[in-house]
Amino acid sequence: MTGIPFPDIDPVLIHIGPLAIRWYALAYIAGLTLGWRYIMRLIAMPRLWKGPAPVTALQIDDALLWAAFGVILGGRIGYVLVYDLSAYLAHPSEIIAVWHGGMSFHGGALGTLIALAIFARRQGIPLLAMFDLVSAAAPIGLFFGRIANFINSELWGRATDVPWGVIFPNGGPMARHPSQLYEAGLEGIVMFLVLRLLSHRFEAFKRPGTIWGTFIAGYGIARVFVEFYREPDIQLGYLYGNWLTMGMVLSIPMIIVGLLIVWKAPYLAAMKFNKPATNQKKS
Repeated sequence: MTGIPFPDIDPVLIHIGPLAIRWYALAYIAGLTLGWRYIMRLIAMPRLWKGPAPVTALQIDDALLWAAFGVILGGRIGYVLVYDLSAYLAHPSEIIAVWHGGMSFHGGALGTLIALAIFARRQGIPLLAMFDLVSAAAPIGLFFGRIANFINSELWGRATDVPWGVIFPNGGPMARHPSQLYEAGLEGIVMFLVLRLLSHRFEAFKRPGTIWGTFIAGYGIARVFVEFYREPDIQLGYLYGNWLTMGMVLSIPMIIVGLLIVWKAPYLAAMKFNKPATNQKKS
């Protein structure tokens, strides 16, 4: 097979003495920082909201730290438990070595969900509004994360003869689908534009839960699609036949749950998830 040679990109951007600054770490920083800035812009636009914005700028500052811990801890724990538990039990010191790769989106999403649910309850912030805001910004982080996967030459796709196939340095001599870039485009760019259209053209923030549900279902659809081109994790392989992967198994329920959230958004918005805040910060 012919293909495009993988570009000569060092996963480490720069060495400062014993410290190595990796593209992977910068992707997380960029995703969290730009997502935070985007949420700030959203809450500063009165026309998007039914009344005042449900969260203040200072609360978003605090929520950033909670989200960072949620996505990192959840992503790592999810990968360890679901994708390669036996290997990590044999080498437990590797569990904390996140710089070696191995983060699960599904685990990171669940970790962020739990962290922000706790934060929103403590601050008296409407839960669905918080999830909507974070979901609107999440594609930014997904885009940078998938680009980092490509730079790291990990999570590459199945062998292919398409003209844009890439010969990855650790993927054998055959050209492979650059599935990381497919995910960056679908989960990142396309999802961001869809959610932006819903929030700015169709006033989705005035129907709490709509953005959140759309993001969950949209990610599930994009992930299931890309899984047909992505090489399954070597330690798991195909779960059934030559097509069913763990990524599909974890994503199909997301589609169902996301659609149910959009459908039941008015009912969910009427439910009382929050206790009154006793120390709510003002901007």
